Amino acid sequence: MPLFYQQNINDTTRLAVWQLAEEESFFGGFTDIVHPQKRLQHLGGRYLLGYLFPSFDKAAIAIAASKKPFLPDGSHQFSISHCTQYAAALVSTSSRVGIDIEAITERVHKIQHKFLHPQEQAALQTNISDTLNLTTQLTILWSCKEAIFKWWGTGNIDFSAQMILEQMPLAQDGILPARFIEKSGTEHALLVHYKVMDQLCLVWVCSE
Repeated sequence: MPLFYQQNINDTTRLAVWQLAEEESFFGGFTDIVHPQKRLQHLGGRYLLGYLFPSFDKAAIAIAASKKPFLPDGSHQFSISHCTQYAAALVSTSSRVGIDIEAITERVHKIQHKFLHPQEQAALQTNISDTLNLTTQLTILWSCKEAIFKWWGTGNIDFSAQMILEQMPLAQDGILPARFIEKSGTEHALLVHYKVMDQLCLVWVCSE
């Protein structure tokens, strides 16, 4: 059972990361996804929902217009992410949640202009970490915004303009204050948790 990481955020919110080493049959369920790795990732992510909360009714999952999966009865809020051979899930019975897991690779440099706010670009140049290299810092920032995107859940978000990290990641794990700005101008203050494990970056956010 390759449970890679697990954390109970509080009494109503639980998180886990699974290393996908089993055959598809281990996870059960069905999907019409054709690509073998994507199929395994999908099944692994759904498996974690019931692993974290045995009461979770996976058969009731519906898909919103924004492509976000949800439970119509609202009994559990959840978010799933996956990369390479890992799947991650965050489930809560009380809070809106978002999770992201990313492999730390150089490709993040090619897309940084799409998600960095000018404030963040300036902060990166003046907040130099003795622990994290630039690739890792950028991956954390990208992952933070992916987690916030999933937390919000309605799609159609400008990653650069509507999500702003108020501090830069300087250690292997920590909490970053952030602002999410709706297109109406309404702002939400968030605390985004991150953890670097080997060549993986895990980020999650939850709010009432």
